[in-house]
Amino acid sequence: MLLTLETEGPDASKISYLLHKHPDKVQSFEMSFGKVHVYYPKYHENRAVACMLLDVDPVGMVRGAYRESDFMLGQYVNDRPFVASSFMSVAIAQVYSSALGGKCKDEPSLAQTPFPWTARIDSLATRGDSQWVEKVFSPLGYQVSTHTALLDPEFPQWGQSPYVQTVLSKTCLLSELLTHLYVLIPAFDNNKHYFVGQEELDKLLEKGEGWLASHPHKEWIARRYLRGRANLVRTALSRLIDEENQSDPEESLQADESTPGQPLTPESLSSEVPLRLHAQRHTSVVDELIACGARSVLDLGCGEGKLVRELLGVPQFQRILGMDVSYKSLEIARKRLRYDTWDEKQKDRVELIHGSLIYKDKRLHGFDAAAVIEVIEHLEPTRLDSLAKVLFMQARPKYVILTTPNKEYNSVWESLPAGQLRHQDHRFEWTRDEFQSWGNRIAALYGYRVQYKGIGQEDPVRGAPTQMGVFHRD
Repeated sequence: MLLTLETEGPDASKISYLLHKHPDKVQSFEMSFGKVHVYYPKYHENRAVACMLLDVDPVGMVRGAYRESDFMLGQYVNDRPFVASSFMSVAIAQVYSSALGGKCKDEPSLAQTPFPWTARIDSLATRGDSQWVEKVFSPLGYQVSTHTALLDPEFPQWGQSPYVQTVLSKTCLLSELLTHLYVLIPAFDNNKHYFVGQEELDKLLEKGEGWLASHPHKEWIARRYLRGRANLVRTALSRLIDEENQSDPEESLQADESTPGQPLTPESLSSEVPLRLHAQRHTSVVDELIACGARSVLDLGCGEGKLVRELLGVPQFQRILGMDVSYKSLEIARKRLRYDTWDEKQKDRVELIHGSLIYKDKRLHGFDAAAVIEVIEHLEPTRLDSLAKVLFMQARPKYVILTTPNKEYNSVWESLPAGQLRHQDHRFEWTRDEFQSWGNRIAALYGYRVQYKGIGQEDPVRGAPTQMGVFHRD
C-alpha cells in the first residue's frame, strides 16, 4: 500500500526536514507486519514528493497475532498487503513520529508553517460507499477527489470495487494532515491488526482533540475506529460531546457577543451592547460572589480563564479552581494568566484542572461558591440532570451563580434570524419562564433557594439579554 505526500512552493524541498527523512536515499524500517520504505520520487526546489510504501508480509502476519479471517486460507489470501489500513496508521506513528507530533529538530519553525499538501492514498477501503470519503474529509477543509472502478471489468455484475483511489488537498500543518490520516484511515478500513481497548480509545481522543468533537460524522468515525465496541464508543462520544459543548462559551458566542445587530430600540441599546454585555456578565457574577462572602470559588467551564483572571483581582477569593473539558482552552488560560511565571503562593491560590461537569469529581468538593457562566445551553437537555446532580448534590457549594441566554431577547437583534439560536453550538435556549421552572425544580430537589436576576440592558417586554439564577443553600 502506498501513501504519497506532495507539496509545491519555494520551501517544498524542506519536506525532508519535516519528515526527518533524507531525500537522497531509500530508507527502510522493520515493522511487525513487514517493512516500510520511504523515498522521494521527485525532489526539487519548488516541488517535492515523498512516498511511504508498506510491504506487508502475509506469512509474517499469520505468525504474529493478526487474524483477518477464521477461514484458514483467508489468513494468507486477503487484502491486507494492498489496502490502506491500521498498518498505515502504525507506520505513520512510528516512521513519521516527529512530523505527527508537530516537531522539526533542524528547523523548528517549519512544524508551525502551513504548506499546500496533496495526499494520495492508492487504495482506501470504503466497503462500496465512496461517498463517505467526501463526508469525512470535506468538513475538515480538504478538497477531495476519488476514483472508483469495477471490481473486475470482465464481470461487471460483481459491481464496483470497495477500494477507492483518493486524493486530498489542503493547505495546513503537516502534523494536522498526518493526524487526520492516522485516525481516519483505520476508520474506513474497520479491520484492525491489534486489540481495540482502552488504549485505542485514549489514542482516538488524544489525536482527535480540537477537531473530532465538532465533526458532523464523529459517531461514524468513533464507531469504526473502535470497531463497534459499544462501551468504548459510548465513552468516546460522551467525552467528545462534552468537549464540543463546553468549549469556551464567552469566546464563541456569535450573535450574543460579537455580532452587533441593529436593535429595535436604538435609543436604549447601542451597537456596543455585545461588548458591554460580556463585561457586565462577569462583573455581575463577581459582585454576587463578593456579596455572598465566598472565599473559595469554582469556575466551572472556565474556558480560557477570563473569569479566573477577574477573580484573581479580588483578595477575598483565597482559593480559585477553574475546570474545563478542553485541554486546549486550559493551555490558553495558563498562557494568558502567565501561570508558569507564578510563585508557589500564587499557584496554591489558583488551580486549573481538566474535567467534565456531568461526572462526579471529588476535586470539586469543599468550595463556598460555584460560577457556571453561559455553559448549560451547550449541553444536550438530557444531560442537565447529570450536571445538576454533580453540582448541587455532590459538589454542593453553598452558593451557585448560573447564567444562560434569555431566548425572548433574541428578537431584539435584527441580524439574528427568527427562531435561530445565538450560537450554532447551543443545544437550546430558554425563555425566562423555562429557566425559572428548571431552576425552581432543581432548588427544591437539592435543598436550595433561588433568586433570578437579569444582566444587561433590559427591554420592557423581552427582559434582559442574559438571565442569572443565584442559588443559596442554608
